[in-house]
Amino acid sequence: MKIVLPDKKIIIQKREPAIIKDILEGLWINPSSVIVAKNGDIVPEDVIAEDKDEIKIIFFAHGG
Repeated sequence: MKIVLPDKKIIIQKREPAIIKDILEGLWINPSSVIVAKNGDIVPEDVIAEDKDEIKIIFFAHGG
């Protein structure tokens, strides 16, 4: 699995299919603070990612 972090650092992991939320938590990233794209499509955190997928993690800012 290829994981692209918000700072553009790339992590390559061999792993079993996993829920995106679990992947984020394993990287010490709060799932509610990011948007995740799986193979170019924005997906919710309960989607399963497989070894062949590319996951891109994008921090977002919000305010009032």
